[in-house]
Amino acid sequence: MDKIFLKKLEVETVIGIWEWEKRLPQKVVFDLELSTDIRVAAASDSIDDALDYKAVTKRIKTIATEEQFELIETLAETVAQIILDEFDVSWLKLKVSKPFAIRDSENVGLIIERTKQEV
Repeated sequence: MDKIFLKKLEVETVIGIWEWEKRLPQKVVFDLELSTDIRVAAASDSIDDALDYKAVTKRIKTIATEEQFELIETLAETVAQIILDEFDVSWLKLKVSKPFAIRDSENVGLIIERTKQEV
């Protein structure tokens, strides 16, 4: 299984359950592992045959900034479904973090794994 990874994609978004969170953007951090077959792209040496991780990144930013979520669980599930639906990815592991969301804690978040068959 071939994997492409994306680490520490930071997005400013409105997310949370408290009134102040619904008014002020906060930083959310994404880490992804994406399973795709890279052999065709490797053989052709052409971006046209590769998973366009710039497009994946842009899509994640669009989801996070144009929609409003209360829970990072909902944000993670939405991102996972869209990535699996719109890109040539058979499996993904997605970590979504909300730094400093909990007092006295550096970070809080979740990790999910999804396959194309599950969506």
